[in-house]
Amino acid sequence: MLLNEPSSRTSVFAFMSLALVALVFGAVTSAQTPATSAQTISAPTDKTVEIEPSQKWTDTGIDLHPGDVVHITATSSENGSSGCDPQGVMGSANAGKLPVESALPGALLAKLQEKSNSYEFVGAQRQLKITAAGRLYLGSNLASSPSCSGKYSVKIHLVPGTPNETSSYKSKLTSAAQIWLGGQFGKLNSSSTQPAGAASDAAQSAVTPASQTTATTAAVNLPISRVALDAALAKDLQTVPRRVNDEFKNPGDMVNFIIVGSEKQVQDALTAANWHAADTSTGGAVTKAILMATQKEDYLQMPMSQLYLFGRVQDFGYEMAEPYAMVASRHHFRIWKTTATYNGATVWAGAGTHDIGFEKDQRNGKVTHKIDPAVDGERDNIGQSLLEAGKVKMMSYFTPSDPVLESKNATGGGFHSDGRVLVIFLQ
Repeated sequence: MLLNEPSSRTSVFAFMSLALVALVFGAVTSAQTPATSAQTISAPTDKTVEIEPSQKWTDTGIDLHPGDVVHITATSSENGSSGCDPQGVMGSANAGKLPVESALPGALLAKLQEKSNSYEFVGAQRQLKITAAGRLYLGSNLASSPSCSGKYSVKIHLVPGTPNETSSYKSKLTSAAQIWLGGQFGKLNSSSTQPAGAASDAAQSAVTPASQTTATTAAVNLPISRVALDAALAKDLQTVPRRVNDEFKNPGDMVNFIIVGSEKQVQDALTAANWHAADTSTGGAVTKAILMATQKEDYLQMPMSQLYLFGRVQDFGYEMAEPYAMVASRHHFRIWKTTATYNGATVWAGAGTHDIGFEKDQRNGKVTHKIDPAVDGERDNIGQSLLEAGKVKMMSYFTPSDPVLESKNATGGGFHSDGRVLVIFLQ
C-alpha cells in the first residue's frame, strides 16, 4: 500500500504501513484470545442530576481519575424565551462578572476540583478528558440570580481510564486494527468491532471509495464570545488567503482557523492539548516508528506533507491520533505565521483536516489520504481541544466576504463548510 504524499514522504508512509500492519493485524487475533491473567477494570458510571441555575455548585458525587473520559449532555425543563438553556441565553441580563466571560449567561459549567477557580464550558454537550484526580461539580455561568426559569437535567457517562499497561497496549493495537480495516472497508468507526477474519480480506480493497467513507469528527458546542471581533483584526483576517496550495499551486485545504498568541504560547497550548509536532525529517522516521512500536511506545509524530500559504511551507504541523493508527486516521493541521498582530500577539493562520481513510488521488491515480468532507468538525475540534486544556481566553467566528462553502482539495477530495473561520485567542 502506497500513500501518495509528495515524493519525499511516500516511502515513509509505505514502509511505516508495512512495519505496523503486522502489529495491527496481530491485535485483531489477540483481541479474540482470553486474557491469561485477571484484570480489574472499573465499569462505566451513568448518572443523571438536576441542576438549579440559581444554585452555586452541585456536587455530582462522581470522583475523577487520570485517564477518565466524562461525557455530559444537558437539557432544559422549560422551553421558550423565558426558559433557561444549558447553552446560555442570548441577551439575558446578569449583573456582575460572569465566571466564563466568553459564554452566555446561564450556560452549564463544570469544575473538576472542589476549590478550583477554573471552569469548563459544558453547554448542551461536552466530553472532558481527565488529567488529574478530582471530583465533578456542575453549575451555571451566572454572577447573580438568573433572569430565566427552569432546571437542567444533566446526564453523565464516565468511562474509566485503563488501569493496566498491558491491557492498554493491547487496547491501542486493537483500536488501530479496527481503524485501519474500517478505513479500507469504508466504515471508519473506532468503536466498531471487526472480525478476526477481516484481516485477510483487507488486501482485496486498497482504496476506500469516497461515497462509502463516513465522517467521524463529531460536532461540538463552543463557547463563542458575544463581543464583536475587533474591526482592525477582522480587516487583517480578510487579507488571509482562503485556501492553501500544493507544490504545483493546486488549491487545497481551506484556512479554517486562526490562533492569536506568541510562538511560545502556541507551542505550550498545543502540547497541553495533546497535539504532537510532526517530525520534519523523514530520514529516521521509519526506524523510529518500528523501534517505538516494538517497545510498546506510541509514535504520534509521523512526518507531514508540505503545503503552501503566503508562498511558503507551513511553519509548524501538528497531529493527534489513536496510537498505531496514524497511517489510516489522524487529526492534523498546519499553521503559518502571518504579518498581522493583535494587541502585540502574533496572528497564525491554520488549515485543519481529519484523515479518515484512503482514496484515489485524482492528479495521478495513486493512493492518498481521504479527509472528512465536513471540515468544520475538525475546525471546532481544534478549538475544543485547546479549550479542554485550559489555554483559551476567548473564541470568535469570522466570516470573510468570500467564504469557502464547497470545493475540492489538491488531490480531488471534496469538502464542504459553513464558511466561518474560528478565531482562538490564547491565555
